[in-house]
Amino acid sequence: MSVQTRRLKVFSCNSNPNLAKTICELIGIPLGDAHVGKFSDGEICIQLNESVRGADVYVIQSTCDPVNQHLMELLVMVDALRRASAGTINVVIPYYGYARQDRKARARDPITAKLVANLIQTAGVDRVITMDLHATQIQGFFNIPVDHLLGVPILADYFKQKGLENIVVVSPDHGGVIRARRLAERLKAPIAIIDKRRPKPNVAEVMNIVGDVRGRKAIIIDDIIDTAGTITLAANALMEYGAEEVYACCTHPVFSGPAIDRIRDSAIKEMIVTDTIPLPDHKKLDKIKVLSIASLISNAITRVHNEQSVSKLFD
Repeated sequence: MSVQTRRLKVFSCNSNPNLAKTICELIGIPLGDAHVGKFSDGEICIQLNESVRGADVYVIQSTCDPVNQHLMELLVMVDALRRASAGTINVVIPYYGYARQDRKARARDPITAKLVANLIQTAGVDRVITMDLHATQIQGFFNIPVDHLLGVPILADYFKQKGLENIVVVSPDHGGVIRARRLAERLKAPIAIIDKRRPKPNVAEVMNIVGDVRGRKAIIIDDIIDTAGTITLAANALMEYGAEEVYACCTHPVFSGPAIDRIRDSAIKEMIVTDTIPLPDHKKLDKIKVLSIASLISNAITRVHNEQSVSKLFD
């Protein structure tokens, strides 16, 4: 069957249904008819209410909190699609849970990011589309194609529209320098780096700034903000070093534990995030701005379906 006549279907599990609906609207197709629920004993229940035989199927599901529930929904959905004779099964995982467990940091640690990759492949997935993996080597944990999309272009466009001047892009640690440089290149701005160290156990971090931030509008960029401890400490340090204003941005707003209180009480003027993880009402603040990735994902799905280059989306 030719590319032009193959059927394209998009289904959603329960992690981010609003994102899936917007993606389908942009593609110009209805969201697939499926029920994703639970039996009375808590087991996952999947019902496909339409034929998928021979179709190219895409499943939208972030494996965010509750991560195990959402991961299991995805695996059971994939099994249902495979047994219903779907032509190809492609999973779109905007936020890949367990990505921070990508290596053995201590003796006898699991490498859970690899385990999750194994589970996804064994279930019968043909391709993965994801965004801003915490560790890029996770792509190599799969033996199937992985399209790794970047959030920097979306974040950069937002700051360009704000028209900020005299800015500096800040990496909250040495590991995020490449990400900061990508944003800085798009904004034609210099970069600075937060140098963190612990002088001794159980003593607060001492933070130094590598780079000139005095009198500038600082933009801190990270891939994930979890408890917001690092990002808020970084914002306070930047103000102490003479920054005029501090903005923060990330692709994945995990925002667990004390994150919202820390952001509310911090020196951060505005926090810009994407909707790879949906924010419930109790995590919404006036200073938090959510940007949609729906256009990027819909373009990626369309390009994969039409066998076009996905790398064009990085430009």
